[in-house]
Amino acid sequence: MRVEAALGLGGNLGDPVAAFAHALSRLARHPAISAVRPSSVYRTAPWGKLDQPEFLNMAVLLETELPARALLDLCLDLEREGGRERRERWGPRTLDIDILTYGREVIEDPGLQVPHPRIAERAFVLAPLAEIAPGLMIGLSDAATLEGALEATDVQRDASESDRLQALLLIEAR
Repeated sequence: MRVEAALGLGGNLGDPVAAFAHALSRLARHPAISAVRPSSVYRTAPWGKLDQPEFLNMAVLLETELPARALLDLCLDLEREGGRERRERWGPRTLDIDILTYGREVIEDPGLQVPHPRIAERAFVLAPLAEIAPGLMIGLSDAATLEGALEATDVQRDASESDRLQALLLIEAR
């Protein structure tokens, strides 16, 4: 059974766009994943822990045959490949990948909550998600409506980093 899942990617250490490109390339090559569709890259202020560099964020839609837990394990593997070290909650990181949605499923397991529990309050998640899936239902509302309800002045599409991501994806595809 194929399920449409939405992932959120972020980072603020090293070269997050190169980490995004590598992760997206690995996702696209995975035998149980298809139709990988990335958003633009967005530049955002830090959230939670404010005394750190700004973040780059994006979202991706994909179709997968992986169960949600296996998709999470893959995301954690990709974070480790990207140099992720978990030192402090909401702290700086090279790559963070969250499962935002997994079909219409609601999952409340240790270490895995879907839809992501704070999705409706995070403009840095909703802006890229609404770009690629404005009608994606999250609870009783869609991504575009949820994004419109937030003050998103600190979330801006970064055209040059978005172009660089596309160029890196072409290189990764070779």
